[in-house]
Amino acid sequence: MWNGNSSLLDSVLHGHPPCVEWSNSTEGALYHLGNTLLWLGYMGGSGAFGALYIFGCLAPAFLCHALWGWQLACGAVPAVAWNGLLGALCVLQLAHIIYRLQRNRLPGEEFRSLYAGVFLPLGVPVAVFKEVAAACNSQVLSLAEEETYASEGKTPIDRLSFLLSGRIRVSLEGQFLHYIFPYQFMDSPEWESLGPSEEGKFQVTLTAETDCRYISWRRRKLRLLLCRDRYISCLFSVMLGSDIADKLYALNDKLFARSNVRLDIRLPSLYHVLAPPSSADRGSAHQALAPPASAPEPGTAEGNPEPPGQPPRSAASGEDSTSLVLEDFADMTGSFMEYGSERDYLK
Repeated sequence: MWNGNSSLLDSVLHGHPPCVEWSNSTEGALYHLGNTLLWLGYMGGSGAFGALYIFGCLAPAFLCHALWGWQLACGAVPAVAWNGLLGALCVLQLAHIIYRLQRNRLPGEEFRSLYAGVFLPLGVPVAVFKEVAAACNSQVLSLAEEETYASEGKTPIDRLSFLLSGRIRVSLEGQFLHYIFPYQFMDSPEWESLGPSEEGKFQVTLTAETDCRYISWRRRKLRLLLCRDRYISCLFSVMLGSDIADKLYALNDKLFARSNVRLDIRLPSLYHVLAPPSSADRGSAHQALAPPASAPEPGTAEGNPEPPGQPPRSAASGEDSTSLVLEDFADMTGSFMEYGSERDYLK
């Protein structure tokens, strides 16, 4: 039996007649073109676009070899079959790569820039980002210059917005607080201040200082997404926390003293400076700081009034709409202004 199988194998492998038509001229242009494309294809790199280049070169290379095998006098069927099969597999793989690239393609240049600038450094997959973009209907909204996004005490807190371009000015009762720059949330403090079922209104006014572009999620729709997907919920929690911290530090830059001592909002000194005094402290401080009736301050007597062109002494120098001058609180007992620095205060 073994001899029979051996003779059958020999007849299959070596029983065919020799190909007398093969010569040096058999390797034509198609054969060399296919080999050149194979050489170029295997020089491709990694990644999706590297695979796109590799299979884009291998598919026509196998097609050239199949056409070359069709012209052979002997051995045409195996050459055509194998090269045709390999070429078809390369075409299918090429179509699959193109489909995946199109499926992961983000809608619009602004969304692609947002993903590359914010979400990609956080390691967020494209599929997750597309869910986040779908929650805002993949729509980019606009604000004209000096157009109001929210008014204090009037606009309800029913959405969460993210600034893509432009600059937003935040003010309270006409006093400037800080700016909102691109790739920052516009109303993150308001979002965190309310629970899922609570309602409220803005306590500040947000005005576009330049032409702005932003995306906005409706509160109810975003809450449902965060409840459904834990990963997106953690992602927004991290982003909102970082954004609120940036806004607090922006407010911290507005606090300064005349002695060039800069306060830190994390230190307890800020509470003693800005906290309203109790009624007992207010009375004792008033008695301690009240000047004697027999010794009026120079320049405040009835016979020597202050010049009309000179500002009053109570006006703190350097106070404007962009800062909070701590000299306004200098008369408070135990305030920061009684100390030379934060280090002395904390001793």
